[in-house]
Amino acid sequence: MPVGETGRRLALNRARSIMLCRTIALGRKAVTMFRLFATAALVISFWALLPPAAAQANHCLAYVQGTPGVVPVKLSTNQAADAVRITYVDHSTFRLRTPAGVVIATDYAGYAGGGPVPTVATMNHAHETHYTDFPDPEIAQVLRGWNPMGGPAVHDLKIADVQIRNVPTDIRLWGEMAEAFGNSIFIFEVAELCIGHLGHLHYKLNPEQLALIGRLDIVFAAVDGSYTLAIPSMIEVLQDLRASLVIPMHYFGGESLGAFLAGMRENFAIEIERGATIDVSRKTLPRRPTVRVLVPYY
Repeated sequence: MPVGETGRRLALNRARSIMLCRTIALGRKAVTMFRLFATAALVISFWALLPPAAAQANHCLAYVQGTPGVVPVKLSTNQAADAVRITYVDHSTFRLRTPAGVVIATDYAGYAGGGPVPTVATMNHAHETHYTDFPDPEIAQVLRGWNPMGGPAVHDLKIADVQIRNVPTDIRLWGEMAEAFGNSIFIFEVAELCIGHLGHLHYKLNPEQLALIGRLDIVFAAVDGSYTLAIPSMIEVLQDLRASLVIPMHYFGGESLGAFLAGMRENFAIEIERGATIDVSRKTLPRRPTVRVLVPYY
């Protein structure tokens, strides 16, 4: 949960903003201009709640102010002091290790690869392969991407050198039914990087959600093309996010991954790694937007 008075006010504002966006989206075409106004007001109010120093430090919200440049890749076998180590465990689970040693497991379903027990585990509940009801009791923070009590889940916390927050999205159920706020995009702000895990994304992102996400340098994206977004829609989302590095996940064979890479090839460089682990820092982000395929650890 948010820490301190500013955190509580920020969480309340974000929850209210998300509910406002839902109400607006249900209106008629006549509210289109109002939606744009609401987006701007949402971002302004979000920044207004932060103290000046915090607002300046939150570089991941620079999306609304323009995207800074990047420099060529230069990977190292040893984790640099300013680098985040990323290991693709399997399915939608990545293991992140920050420069301060915080270990994060995404879409944790009970297994987080080799090494120490994670400090933080994030989960989503579209399917049982994305969460567990019995997380390791040694995990200090278990962050669910849905709210069991109803409404949006709200997370915004700082652990050592990493800030973790979420942006809720809806998920499909059977038939025409949908679950409001059933998924969360988790964002990890660390080492001047903005890293986003899209979770089990079922719908394209609207302008309000894009504004709440802010800038992303690295994105983990599901590319199965069926259980989550169709591949053309996922490509549109990634083009909207404009991340420097896209790492695909949640594919069940070469066919969907191949279709995704073919669709991305025109605007993104394609790189295939031989292993599961890479180190990335602000200095080593690729100059050209890149899709980098990792071999799962498991």
